[in-house]
Order: sequence, then structure tokens, then C-alpha cells
Amino acid sequence: MLYELGMKREINLSGGEIALLKTMRPSGTLIYGKLRVEHVGEMEEAEFLDELNGLISLSYVLSAKVNVRTMEGVERAVFRVDTSYARAI
Repeated sequence: MLYELGMKREINLSGGEIALLKTMRPSGTLIYGKLRVEHVGEMEEAEFLDELNGLISLSYVLSAKVNVRTMEGVERAVFRVDTSYARAI
């Protein structure tokens, strides 16, 4: 939930979303999807895609590609954590 300018931002994330964000660079640095896929770790592909799309829909993660519904789509995309949330994450 976002509050008016000057107020704190409240961030409500699931455990999977938090785990995924921790593996990304919250400084706003670009993250190439191909590298992201290589570091999925123990997370199932479907869970990874669901968590990533959730973060994108909430604007915590920005993507240069609209369609990231498949692992191939993720590989071809570039991501970054929205810097306005980086400190809170």
C-alpha cells in the first residue's frame, strides 16, 4: 500500500517474494534475465514465475519486457528493483 508523498511506504510481501528480492540487487542495477534464471535455486519454475510476476505487478521490480510468463520470456528480459523501494527492501 502506498501513502501520500512524504509518508512511509508500507510493503507487504510473501516469503517467496522476499526471497526472490534478496537474490536481486536492490540498488536498481540491471539484472539480465538469463543470469536470473541460472540462480533460481530451489524454487520451482512455476513458483518463481508467479513470484516474479507478482513483484512486477506491484512495481517493486521493473521489466523491460512485457511477457515474462515463461522461463524463455524471463531469459530475454532485463529487470531491476525499483529504487524507490530499495531502502525498504
